Amino acid sequence: MAKTPSVPPEALALYEKLVASNPEVDRKGAATPYTSRNGHMFSFLTRTGTLALRLPEDEREAFLKKHRSKLCVQHGVVMKEYVEVPASLLKRTDALKPWFDLSWSYVGSLKPKPTTRKKKATGKAKGAKKKAAAKARAKAKRPAKKKNKSR
Repeated sequence: MAKTPSVPPEALALYEKLVASNPEVDRKGAATPYTSRNGHMFSFLTRTGTLALRLPEDEREAFLKKHRSKLCVQHGVVMKEYVEVPASLLKRTDALKPWFDLSWSYVGSLKPKPTTRKKKATGKAKGAKKKAAAKARAKAKRPAKKKNKSR
């Protein structure tokens, strides 16, 4: 069963409009909508419908002053690189787009995160695993050897 977003529908619609403004970005996340690039998340919607945007330090300070905003706090932890986007700015996609694109560019400059997916076994290694599993099953089916009880 697919999860439904746990954010207000109005905020989700505005967020999707913002994400659609950059054709290179895809919205991810079923319950918590977010965007990422090279394994680095750069925006997400909180459960209350507040947009959090990841910005480089100098631009972050400029954003905080210009929009009288604050750093994002999630589960009691201050997310140092994320700013909270005021609801009034979220409604103005054209004014928010440069900040969103800046955030996308910023995470693009970071070293890509390695994937956490496990590699599939192929070739000889896969065959060896199958043989070992078959051998273990066969051994488990054999009856235990009787000990000679002669005294």
